[in-house]
Amino acid sequence: MSIPLTPGAAEDTSAAPGTTLAIDVTHLDKDFAGTRALNNASLQVRSGTVHALLGGNGSGKSTTIKILAGVYPADAGDLEIFGTAYDLGTYSPATAQQAGLRFVHQDLGLFDDLSIEENFALDSGYPMHGPGIDWRGLRTRVTRLLEEYELDVDPRVPISRLRPSDQTMVAIARALQEQDATQRQILVLDEPTARLAAHESELLLERVRRRAEAGQTVLIVSHRLREVLAVSDDFTIYRDGRVAGVLTAASPTEDELIEIMAGRAVKALRPTGDAAHVERTPVFSVTGLRGGPVRGVDFTVHKGEILGLTGLVGSGRSSILKMIFGEHAPESGTMTLDGAPYAPAEVGAAMEAGVAMVPEDRVHEASFMDQSVTENLALATLTENWTRGFMPRRRERDTARELITEFGVKVASPEALFSSMSGGNQQKVVMARWMQRDPQLLLLDEPTQGVDVMSRADLYASIRRAAANGCAVVVASSDLAEIHALCDRTLVLSRGRISDEVAAGALDVDGLTSLVLREKTVPDAPNTSEEPTS
Repeated sequence: MSIPLTPGAAEDTSAAPGTTLAIDVTHLDKDFAGTRALNNASLQVRSGTVHALLGGNGSGKSTTIKILAGVYPADAGDLEIFGTAYDLGTYSPATAQQAGLRFVHQDLGLFDDLSIEENFALDSGYPMHGPGIDWRGLRTRVTRLLEEYELDVDPRVPISRLRPSDQTMVAIARALQEQDATQRQILVLDEPTARLAAHESELLLERVRRRAEAGQTVLIVSHRLREVLAVSDDFTIYRDGRVAGVLTAASPTEDELIEIMAGRAVKALRPTGDAAHVERTPVFSVTGLRGGPVRGVDFTVHKGEILGLTGLVGSGRSSILKMIFGEHAPESGTMTLDGAPYAPAEVGAAMEAGVAMVPEDRVHEASFMDQSVTENLALATLTENWTRGFMPRRRERDTARELITEFGVKVASPEALFSSMSGGNQQKVVMARWMQRDPQLLLLDEPTQGVDVMSRADLYASIRRAAANGCAVVVASSDLAEIHALCDRTLVLSRGRISDEVAAGALDVDGLTSLVLREKTVPDAPNTSEEPTS
């Protein structure tokens, strides 16, 4: 049943006949310093289903999750969990735990250097035998839980040695380890696949789906709509703090979800255009590039071209960008930029040469969270704007306002803290900062990771606009739908080498996925350089 709603309309909150509501929250309001984050919002989750809570950045879904966890107090609202009413005025994290809610966030909260069994014990307590720890009893219990959650691993293995999907599954098993026949629990997954490659996400979600089929109730929050569609029974979509749509026992398309989330037609959110803007003028080329996981790579990117780099985790796509940008020195290889030899000794030299890079981790590598949007935008042009020993603040603020408008950044004011914005708007600011330098070569590492569909569309438009203006763009991404939608040409990396080259439109997303997962063994290129290129 599909129920798209207009703002202020009342949605159908009833469960399907004969089913029990695990979560029933209605009339939920929440303000932050006069800004309405939730306005008469609701959420009904049927027991034994996977329920997707969707919406763009700032739509209110994260606020709802934090209210359910007892982290934020609600200003108004009614809450029932498995039929028991809870007073949101006194609701706390301890209340959420007692009610059966269990949360696994993108940051899993695991200790990488400790063993699996030690991570379980830190959560539930160490069993004692006489004066010491009952290690045998702990190992037996954890082994049984790992088997129940389809994890064929030794509980003595450190977390750091597990594959990413297994780490997430360990976090889920740990969260639900006290579950028994007398206590029903609700598993809340907040962006569980954000840190996973596509094949790892599939493994995780298959396991989650099987848990739900066995009766586990799951509430999932994710930006990855294809994955949500593959695993979910029901959907609640938020927009601007209100319920925009409810779909119960439904099989919507990705376009249908996007239209409800955005409140506008899908075609308005999709990048348009073809490779006609690409000129055959080489801007950047690399030959025999080696370093870290990269074992010999050759390619050229042309003026106006968007070149994609994709492959499994460890294939070398991020390392290539970091060597081009001067963050890491290659072991060997030659690079040319605009027809001249290019070998940046450090990031400043790359910037001076006309290269810009938006890194994968915008929080730790591309921003100052406790500084204003204006200050973050000014970081890439400090040298150019410094006048007679001081920074002209009026010019800085005027430039910030222009960039905020041009890139569609939603923020209270240019002086608002960078940390106050949603992830999508933070990424727009990082992009705007670099584009004001008018770079020849733009390097983008996972440019829309953790970004909602509307911000993603805006970022795609900015990238295409840069290419249309003659900038050469290299996009490294594990999101094959993104690579397919955005890139004029794609290089598939396998174990540090290029295994395939695909022109735009030659393959669909499934075809690209097949190439990536096939992981061809490509012989290493000969290392012809005695000295590393620096």
